[in-house]
Amino acid sequence: MTVDSTAARKPRRSSSTKRTRAKQPTADQTQLVQLLTPEGERVEHPDYSIDLTPEELRGLYRDMVLTRRFDAEATTLQRQGELGLWASLLGQEAAQIGSGRALRDDDYVFPTYREHGVAWCRDVDPTNLLGMFRGVNNGGWDPNSNNFHLYTIVIGSQTLHATGYAMGVAKDGADSAVIAYFGDGASSQGDVAEAFTFSAVYNAPVVFFCQNNQWAISEPTERQTRVPLYQRAQGYGFPGVRVDGNDVLACLAVTRAALERVRSGQGPMLVEAYTYRMGAHTTSDDPTRYRADEERELWEAKDPILRLRTYLTREKFADEEFFTALERESDALAKRVRDAVRSMPDPDHMAIFENIYADGHALVDEERAQFAAYQASFAEEGH
Repeated sequence: MTVDSTAARKPRRSSSTKRTRAKQPTADQTQLVQLLTPEGERVEHPDYSIDLTPEELRGLYRDMVLTRRFDAEATTLQRQGELGLWASLLGQEAAQIGSGRALRDDDYVFPTYREHGVAWCRDVDPTNLLGMFRGVNNGGWDPNSNNFHLYTIVIGSQTLHATGYAMGVAKDGADSAVIAYFGDGASSQGDVAEAFTFSAVYNAPVVFFCQNNQWAISEPTERQTRVPLYQRAQGYGFPGVRVDGNDVLACLAVTRAALERVRSGQGPMLVEAYTYRMGAHTTSDDPTRYRADEERELWEAKDPILRLRTYLTREKFADEEFFTALERESDALAKRVRDAVRSMPDPDHMAIFENIYADGHALVDEERAQFAAYQASFAEEGH
């Protein structure tokens, strides 16, 4: 039996016995779309290009910094007992901000449970993301207000929802696009295979955006597929492309091109953002049990925020005043998040029975009455 499959049952190993194999974070450079190197050097690509103003570049940097700060604050709140669970996006900011800023207002997003950066791009209030993880609501926002669907916990099912929605968009004759986010682990789910099949057959205007962060909880990517994930699209009859998921410029350029392609009626497309999950899968996970410290260190050198800051500084597109002001803005955001979470009211215990059936249902009415009686019993007993 392998180390990976027994990690959950073994006691935590000391640093002297910890698994030392480190997966090299490498990808064939002829296959990887990159516009900004880890060293902050601007490069060109024959198929994808982008021309941004200094203001737009600063905006992308600001998005990533604030998203990371919000994510860090949410993780801290969970550790303090204020949230039941949290799924961090640490290390994946470029993939999410780049793709999120490629969207038009009329495009529709189907996220998983980790797309905090995309939610930021869709103007979803960050505090609304935390209600579900605190257990005070079942979502926290109206999906149609920002064309950003509620978080999906079931692995891979949102790709089917996105495909169905995209088929409807096509039948309506609209020129908007749909994007579905999922991870490398979800790519092994049957739901994703079905979504690929239906989208190809019906020429649905949907972009499948896979954030390959190298680990499906404790299973590395090489244990899930024998070929690069983006090549899977070929078997379904549509193109795929692999982009440097830590390069916000490349993610923006590739996603923008993919969205334009599907809008023009050419059918679906798969984008694999080759990135890395710097933290745990969720706050209930301990990545030190299944991956080596050396692996994380290799990817730290590819940090998406650091490389853009290096580029901004070298080209004199941002000065120290900009970075200092952004740090103050980050602190203010963190405080707002903390205050909002701790002041969230407890949910109405009876609300769970509402909005299930449009015209009501006898069984739900019976369950509601039973639960109301159960709640009332506590008051009668003086609790």
